Order: sequence, then C-alpha cells, then structure tokens
Amino acid sequence: MQIILMEKVVNLGQLGDVVKVRNGYARNFLIPKGKAKRATPSAIAEFEAKRAELEKTQAEILAAAQASAAKLDGLMVQITQKSGVDGKLFGSVTNADIEEALKTQGYQIERSMIRMPQGSLKQVGDHPIAIALHSDVVANIVVSVLGDS
Repeated sequence: MQIILMEKVVNLGQLGDVVKVRNGYARNFLIPKGKAKRATPSAIAEFEAKRAELEKTQAEILAAAQASAAKLDGLMVQITQKSGVDGKLFGSVTNADIEEALKTQGYQIERSMIRMPQGSLKQVGDHPIAIALHSDVVANIVVSVLGDS
C-alpha cells in the first residue's frame, strides 16, 4: 500500500515521504495513529497545502522533546525491591516500575518510551536505561535498584 508519512517514522522515512508498506502495517498501525495517510492524489495535494504547518508542528514537538531530554539526562531513579542474599531480585524491575518511579518524581513518560534492551532488571545495582522521547531524541537515566530483605 502506498502511504504518505505525516511525521518521521523510524526505519521508514521523513515527513512527506511517499513509501510502500504492507497493508496490515498501514491499516493497523500507521493510519490509526495519525502517522500516515493513504497516498491518493487528493491526499498528496492536501498534504502539500498543509506542509509548512505540519513541519512547524513537528519542529515544536522536537523542541519539546529536547527540552524534556535536557531535564532527564543523568537523572537517577531509585527503586526498592525484595531481594535475596546474593543481590538477586525476587521478581524484576520492569518498564512499568520505572514509569511509576518517574511519575512520582514529576515526569510524564509513557511506558513504551522506556528502552530496556537486556529486558527487565533482575539484579541489585545501578543500570543505565535509555528513554526515547522522540525518534531523534534519547535521554539516558540511571535506575538504581536497591535490595530489601
């Protein structure tokens, strides 16, 4: 299916690109989230008429994400979990726990923004975590997992 991107999509393209994607990806994800529209001649003409406005909106979103990243960079979040004698946790610290800890400190971060490439944290200690605020903006925080006997 041919679509026109209404914002930058990672590994797909920039604002205004006309790309071909699988039907399900377009129908189930890109179009409902407002990230793309079907690339019909009328939609392309409508996009070109609104292009400057959309670019301005995307620039504002990017600036807001960069401001949030400046506040978040280097932040340390402490989470206490039950642990054994060897420092191994009973259970794990997931992105939901990190989201809740950030919320208590006054940051509005969605769970899907938290990047944990090694999976959930299962050991006591300090762990670096990346938060993708925008496709171009990533903030790095440290999650300190404390053991509770």
